[in-house]
Amino acid sequence: MRGQALSKADFESLAHFRYQLRRFLRFSEEVTRRKGITVLQYLLMLQIKGFPGRQWATVGELAERLQAKHHGVVSLISRCEAAGLVRRSISGSDKRRVEVRLTKKGDRCLEHLARLHRSELVSLKGEFAVPFLTTFKPELTPSNTASHRSSASRSRGGR
Repeated sequence: MRGQALSKADFESLAHFRYQLRRFLRFSEEVTRRKGITVLQYLLMLQIKGFPGRQWATVGELAERLQAKHHGVVSLISRCEAAGLVRRSISGSDKRRVEVRLTKKGDRCLEHLARLHRSELVSLKGEFAVPFLTTFKPELTPSNTASHRSSASRSRGGR
């Protein structure tokens, strides 16, 4: 499906959003490097601490939240474990499940970096916002493409 062509203002909005996003990501790269860790290590710790409803996460959950491959997240966890930032343990309720938790060192490191990141986001208030795109029709946005496909499939007798 093809929608209406994007306007110059749409391109400017998208470009500004990507510019602000890149500035924030560069900031993140710099502050994590100064702390002696990588951005991915910071993101892993953030996802563990920020996991809804508990203080740990499984490897599969972390892979999903980081949008990474399972084996890559296992390697990342190993590097963080070697640095003393996280620890793995077998679940008490399901011996097949590995739970990843922050160590005290990891918690202190994350707290420091998260404060810096929050301050940076606050300083970008008004600059760092999802752009308003006048020419996008709701049925064509990436976020609802899957639901659009599944409803179309249902209307044709699919699941």
